[in-house]
Formats: sequence, structure tokens, C-alpha cells
Amino acid sequence: MLLQALDSGWADPARLHHEGRTARLLLDNARAVLAEAVGVRPDELYLTTSGTAAIHTGLAALTAARRRIGTTVVHSAVEHSAVLHAAAAAGTTTEVGVDSSGRVDLDAFATAVQADGVALATLQSANHEVGTRQPIARASEICATAGVPLLVDAAASVGHEDVPAGWSALTASAHKWGGPAGVGLLAVRKGTRLASAWPVDEREDGLSPGYPNLPAALAAAAALQARLREAAELDKQHRAWIAELRQRLAADIEDVEVVGDPDDRLPHILTFSCLYVDGEALVTALDAEGFSVSSGSACTASTLRPSHVLAAMGVLTHGNVRVSLARTSTYDEVDRFATVLPGLVRRIRAEVGM
Repeated sequence: MLLQALDSGWADPARLHHEGRTARLLLDNARAVLAEAVGVRPDELYLTTSGTAAIHTGLAALTAARRRIGTTVVHSAVEHSAVLHAAAAAGTTTEVGVDSSGRVDLDAFATAVQADGVALATLQSANHEVGTRQPIARASEICATAGVPLLVDAAASVGHEDVPAGWSALTASAHKWGGPAGVGLLAVRKGTRLASAWPVDEREDGLSPGYPNLPAALAAAAALQARLREAAELDKQHRAWIAELRQRLAADIEDVEVVGDPDDRLPHILTFSCLYVDGEALVTALDAEGFSVSSGSACTASTLRPSHVLAAMGVLTHGNVRVSLARTSTYDEVDRFATVLPGLVRRIRAEVGM
């Protein structure tokens, strides 16, 4: 689809010549497919250059529209760094704690949302790092009662499972479901007030200025359709494999903590921490065995700083590894990972005298 679109969708869809009209038709088709997948109308969906751009754009536009009410953004302690940065830039913030599984404290969330001066609440659909689902349906009810819009970061969920309804705005990123990088989604339901932080132009109602990456948008739509067709079967398979990994790692490795909710979670993510093990050393050792995993925070992994998500949960942060299964992952790979890992942990511990 991407290669075909480079040939047929290269023109500016804002222009009236034949090539521009063709590009506009293709863009409208891509938008309709993407909108249907996240449960909104096509005119409620805006295309951005990434999931992070969707978060920054959406959060800024939603808070700017409610300046007369206040500037406070309520968020959980385990949000993606993009949300934390955007919330801090928008005004004051109120952080709500989570339990040891990474799930937000709903009573504290309700209290925070009902306070004076709250412009916006934001809550992820599920955690990128540990897989724990958040109670979006209940949070939506709380926000609706308080008259506060709710922005849901659904990057970890879209393409894997439905996001509960009730939110005011939602963001997602195409690369998370196997689409090309550089395509983000910002869905905003009608009736939700917006005030664009950008100088308004004719594109995306001023919410995402500049020339749209039409070939990538078409490829993102095609990839999402394909992913959703296989989601039920693939996610059932992944859920079983992750459950087996959780059990085997806990049984075969001393001083290991497997984190996140064991049941109410995304099907494809596993995070664990090993005491007396350097996370970078473990990632490097696993890489040598052919496994591409990450350590540290899922959104700032290159820094190898302790994960703010794990710290907020009050769980072990040292020797942290996040495993994320792909659609091409096989059971043999999962089995070999569980077989190889205990020996690598013992070797690294021995190297530091433990």
C-alpha cells in the first residue's frame, strides 16, 4: 500500500487539480478506515506526525480551550513521558498515584478531577511498560460528572483491543500496530472544545499544520485493518505465551519480580526485574542471544534511567527488562527465551560477586 501510494498519492490533497483530487480521495479513505477503528466519525479524527505529536497537540488544544476554568492537568503517575512533558508545559499538574500493579487510584483520581481549576484529565488506556489496563470506563464517568474532558493515550492498546468508550479525546501511533513510523492519530469527539496551539491553516483544522504524509497514512490504515483482522487469534496466543513466561521466570530465577497485573493486562507485554543485575548488561547479553528487549522506562530507554513507572508502583527497578511480543514471534522463541534467561542472570550476578 505504501509503495502504491507513493505513485498515486503524491500530490497535495488541498489542491483542486486532478492529482490533488485523487490525493484527497485517498486521504479521505484512509481517515475513514482509521476513524472506524477507534470508534469516531471521520471528521473527528486528525492526523499528526507521531503519537507524541498527537499527545502534545491534543493536550495543548484541550487545555487552551478551558483557560477560563483553570490550567490544572490531572494525570496518573505512570503516564508516558510525552504526557508528563505536555502536562507540565500546559500549566499546573496534579499527579495521582497507582497501586503495585500500576493501576490508578480511582478515589484519588476522582478527588483530583473534582477540584477547582481543572482543565483536563488524562489517563492511558493501558501501560506501555507493564501492560496493566487502566479503568477507562469508570474514569470517563468520573470526568463526565465533573464536567472535565478526558484525554486517553491509547497507543499501547489500539490494534490489540478496543478502548472503552466515554473519553473526550484519544491518541494513538501507527508504528504500535505495525504501520509506518511518522503517523499519529488524534481523535476528538464533537462537543469537546479545542483551541489550536498552532497558527491555524487549512490542514487538519489547524491541529496538525503542514503537508500530510499521505502514503504513510494509507499504509497505516491498511496495517490497522490487517492487524484487527488477526487481533483476536493473535492476542489469545500472546496472552497464553506471556502467562507461561510469567510462571517460568518466577519459578526458575531467584530474586526476580514479575510486575504488572497478571490478568487485567495487554496480551503481549511482560516486564520483570532481577535483583543484583544491571539492566544494560542483561539487555546486552540477551541481544547476543538474538533477543531484542529493552530496559529502563519504555519511553526513555536510551537513558537507562530507572523507570518512573516502576518507581511509582513501588516495585524493583534494578535489572529491569521489558519483553514485547510481535506478530511474527513464535512459541519456540518464547521457550528459548525462558530457557536461556536464568543462565544469563546467574552469569551476570557471578561477575559482580553475587
